[in-house]
Amino acid sequence: MALHVVKRLARDWFLVGMVAAVVLAALFPDIGRTGGPMHADVVANVGIFLVFLLYGLGLPLANLKAGIMKWRLHVVVQAFTFVVFPLLWLLLDAAVGRWLPADLTLGFLYLCAVPSTISSSVAMTGLARGNVAAAIFNASLSSLLGVVLTPLIVSLLATTTGQSLSLGDAILKLAGLLLLPLVIGQLLRPVLGGWFARYRRYTSMFDRVFILVLVYASFCDSVESGLFTNYGGGILAVTLGGAALFLALVLTLSTTVTRSLGFVKEDEIAAVFCGSKKTLASGVPMARLIFGAHPGLGLIVLPLMFYHQLQLLVCSVLAERYASREAAPAAQE
Repeated sequence: MALHVVKRLARDWFLVGMVAAVVLAALFPDIGRTGGPMHADVVANVGIFLVFLLYGLGLPLANLKAGIMKWRLHVVVQAFTFVVFPLLWLLLDAAVGRWLPADLTLGFLYLCAVPSTISSSVAMTGLARGNVAAAIFNASLSSLLGVVLTPLIVSLLATTTGQSLSLGDAILKLAGLLLLPLVIGQLLRPVLGGWFARYRRYTSMFDRVFILVLVYASFCDSVESGLFTNYGGGILAVTLGGAALFLALVLTLSTTVTRSLGFVKEDEIAAVFCGSKKTLASGVPMARLIFGAHPGLGLIVLPLMFYHQLQLLVCSVLAERYASREAAPAAQE
């Protein structure tokens, strides 16, 4: 039994790492806070640039051509990512937002504004025997659109939480530290693409380790501002329940819409997985750029952290169910 638990933890080391980052921030907040000895702002900017440079190196644009013509699928996925999610937030915020801390409300808004994730969307679509080419196209397009749409959505809707955001500054920061390295990475692909493919295992590890560093730094500032002294353990339960509610609603709606539009099963799978996913890998760095040294940054990224784990768990079960379908009926749709 103990060996099984150890093996499970080794497989889910990233989840364990996020918990450890929060615990370390609670114990040693002075190290990672803004102005602390870790120099979190400098580390964050350099790391974000390197992470998205690696994304650019690993983004095979040639593989996207097969999925471009599925325009109805693309509209559905991007609409769910950047329209349906924010609309659901407006409805739920009107219903229960007044009883939640302002930073947590802002966190749920931010969850609804971030783009889809590339790696797990494509992996789940492939596992479920869906339209992988369309999944790659939509997940990549979502990441690019998020540079502008994520700060725009937060800027337009954050006034209801009592927060404000400089849209122009946010877009410039995202373009400089996210879009620019992506372009540089693409330009370097002919030269370094082979090297990147050989060492992708290690570059993926760098992505995740850096996210843990950002989570630690974000929570250091929040701990310093009283995150754990001002809010009890109940806030974790509320955040987990809210993330689960958003995931359940979007999975149900995306499945219903794709079937009502007559999508073949392969396209339905791509739409459901790409339209319901939210990126933690890009979301945490983007939050750091958009909100800066916001004292409530730890609480702002908390819904996204919970949603990330829930989407992996639930969508892996859905992918296995999709994969178990008979091939003949799927081909006839």
